[in-house]
Amino acid sequence: MKEIESPVPLLPEIIGLHSKWLGQKEAAVCAGQRLSWSEFGARINAVANGLIALGLKKGDTVVVLMSNGLPMLETLFGVMAAGGVSVPLNLSVPDEALSSMIEDASAKFIFASTDQQQRIQDVREKLAPRLAAVCVAAQNCTDDATVKGWICFEEMVVGSSTECPNVSILPDDYLNVIYSSGTTGLPKGIVHTHQGRRDWAYDLAIALRYHGGARTLLTIGLYSNISWVAMLSTVLAGGTLIIHKQFDPERFLETVEQEAVTHTAMVPIQFQRVIEAYRKRPRNVTSMHAMMACGSPLFEQLKQEIFAVFPCGIVELYGLTEGIITTLEPEEADGRWASVGKPLIGTDICIVGDDDKVVPDGESGEIVSRGRISMPGYLSRPSATQEAIWLDERGRQWLRSGDIGRLDEQGYLYIVDRKKDMILSGSQNIYPQDIEALLVKHPAVSEVAVVGAKSLRWGETPVAFVVQEPGSQTGGDEIRDWCNERVGKQQRITELVFVNELPRNPNGKILKRELRLLQGDKVYD
Repeated sequence: MKEIESPVPLLPEIIGLHSKWLGQKEAAVCAGQRLSWSEFGARINAVANGLIALGLKKGDTVVVLMSNGLPMLETLFGVMAAGGVSVPLNLSVPDEALSSMIEDASAKFIFASTDQQQRIQDVREKLAPRLAAVCVAAQNCTDDATVKGWICFEEMVVGSSTECPNVSILPDDYLNVIYSSGTTGLPKGIVHTHQGRRDWAYDLAIALRYHGGARTLLTIGLYSNISWVAMLSTVLAGGTLIIHKQFDPERFLETVEQEAVTHTAMVPIQFQRVIEAYRKRPRNVTSMHAMMACGSPLFEQLKQEIFAVFPCGIVELYGLTEGIITTLEPEEADGRWASVGKPLIGTDICIVGDDDKVVPDGESGEIVSRGRISMPGYLSRPSATQEAIWLDERGRQWLRSGDIGRLDEQGYLYIVDRKKDMILSGSQNIYPQDIEALLVKHPAVSEVAVVGAKSLRWGETPVAFVVQEPGSQTGGDEIRDWCNERVGKQQRITELVFVNELPRNPNGKILKRELRLLQGDKVYD
């Protein structure tokens, strides 16, 4: 094995060592297929060597548009081992955004699963002069695809060496680029280095209680940074990854029972569906050792329901892909259900006001953080990177979150809201999450999102979009009045709108901009 020039092994070398020393221990399970660490290491090396034979050079970007499965897992780690920079893209992005991100990333290669081939083919024809590479299908290509110049993934792997590729990877080399969810605007490419991802995985593995016996169930697309949390923590510890092609709550519970799952990472709406499925058909979930929820607020009622079903409780994680993370330990949840805990080990946070001065405990302001897990910057966007920096009195750089929070006297963080989602009504700041946290307690309310709407009198006024509990006959006016009796005068919602479902991205984040679009040009008195 070629020595990698780092005083501490980086992820490709760690995986190589696992392949050597963990041997026949299971590394990955998906759709009936099971790979040992020895087999997984060989497959990764074959992908890496196949890419190098096709012309990939260290630092080249490789777009990955694939559905969950072993080929996607092997691709992500194969690109890493080859010294390439993986750019996993959300499958739900529209074609125009897909084309823009491929251009923004200066992609040299594109990996696509067969269900994404046509989308990539259309984009590839549009970008042909700039896309200096071939596309690789995840499964056996059709004759038609072969004619169009596609290379079959399995043929590339079978025909390549399984030896560790001869590539010198340095700590500051880019490992991957994760595009932001785009819930508030044009997605930005968030850069992560080899050292940064390794350190991030080390710190998260400690906070989320990963170990060599971990059997981790992944149900979110592997393009998501939520999946990367669980994936890299498990890989670092030498555990086993169990991958579902898509989320299904009944299958989740079945897999936990049958595969003795110990860890998972999901968004609150998934946990809500799991709890609903468990009520209909309980399963043995005692194997679960630690679970993580993130991506959107985990309201108190749901959090308590999770504790009631899963003996391990849940770790709530607040974080940004850019590198801000806090966690609330299960043992610390009682009495502070609304908190998202304290900073990840080795990192620091503070709260700054509109004047960029640190505010006292108990006051709300923007959350900023510093530590070794922070991103080096946004891809090719120096101005956006600069805007994300806050300098303290000593000239040290902190990362801005764009989120509003407060610290209690014991140092526990509470998220108040997204800075851009804040409603300015009659010169008063209104935080939608405060209203949402109340509304979701109403027995007729299953899900809720509050946005600001135009108001002639106040400038903006709160409007609530509600998904009712199945079978509920409670009227919207009744729920609205119930809420308005329990909030401050400025927080009272003007209208409550029933919807069948809330628009979300695949990571479970509510797309409030789409709810605002539903309002159109409507202006309230």
